[in-house]
Amino acid sequence: MARQSDRESGESGERRRVTSFDVAERAGVSQSTVSRALAGLETITEATRRRVEEAARELGYFVDSRAARLRSGETRTVAVVVIAREGGDARAVNPFHYTLLGSTCAAAAARGYQALVTFQSEPDNLFGRFVEERRADAVIVIGTTANRPAWDHFRALASDQPNMAFWGAGAEDEEWVRSDNLEGAHLAVQRLVAAGHRRIAFVGETEGHQRQFEERYEGYRRAMEAHGLTPLPAATGEGRTRDAQGRSAMENLLSGDRPDGLFFACDAMALGALDHLAQCGIDVPSDLGVVGFDGLGSGAHSHPPLTTVEPEFALAGEMLVSVALDASPVERRVPVRLVERRSVRAPV
Repeated sequence: MARQSDRESGESGERRRVTSFDVAERAGVSQSTVSRALAGLETITEATRRRVEEAARELGYFVDSRAARLRSGETRTVAVVVIAREGGDARAVNPFHYTLLGSTCAAAAARGYQALVTFQSEPDNLFGRFVEERRADAVIVIGTTANRPAWDHFRALASDQPNMAFWGAGAEDEEWVRSDNLEGAHLAVQRLVAAGHRRIAFVGETEGHQRQFEERYEGYRRAMEAHGLTPLPAATGEGRTRDAQGRSAMENLLSGDRPDGLFFACDAMALGALDHLAQCGIDVPSDLGVVGFDGLGSGAHSHPPLTTVEPEFALAGEMLVSVALDASPVERRVPVRLVERRSVRAPV
């Protein structure tokens, strides 16, 4: 089946649809031969294929690839669901997830797939059965872990719908792709220790649905002990947004035995904390060293620019697409690197 284009016909100038029968007449073959030739079947000789393709070009007739994919049972489409907060909208989504979304769409395109992107947040409007309804060949879920009902909804779908992949949170199984959080924490602590910091605190919750933060704290704890230092209990703050949580955590930490170094579970919290520290007259990095995690581009424009641990976003997108389409049984860890900016002193 191919899409039919318009062309002028007769003295009236009326436009009509070009069909495969028109191509067959121009090429001097049957309509069924046209269909087989444009589908690339090997039963058609190369000479006949060229003749049919030339006739199709002359008449402005081209293959309807969508119809062909539907007939084959493939859509060549990957659905990407971005979970937002309940009552929120796309503008409130963490910039990290926008970067991850771009990498995932690019990875899908590199494999010849289109990306169908949908932002979802409200419990009554959640939808993920794209594979079952033949709208997509796979589903990838990313977004905020604050919307627990949405994650529970999509996690339940994975039990009876194939070809799903998830970023970051959740249980230990093959459908999840995450940053190498243990290595990232090691890089962060190592950088702070190199700058002379010894009382280093981790900022971020370690319980609940955010599995990534729990792993980053575990990596922090191991790294501190490896350097002969005492890990501190995770510091947390109240607030609806990560920015607010970072500010709140600083209020709590500054009221007690103040640390001299901070490793934040995510950049968004670190950016809020940097602003709060500046308001309190605390100089970063002279008085306090700060390292974040996520590699947000906005960190390059904070005051001071934020040193951070960044996952390889391009590879993260490739892994998500691979796990969703290929159902790989291997848990995927995305490599990370330290991005040096100016929120930590030079090594001593």
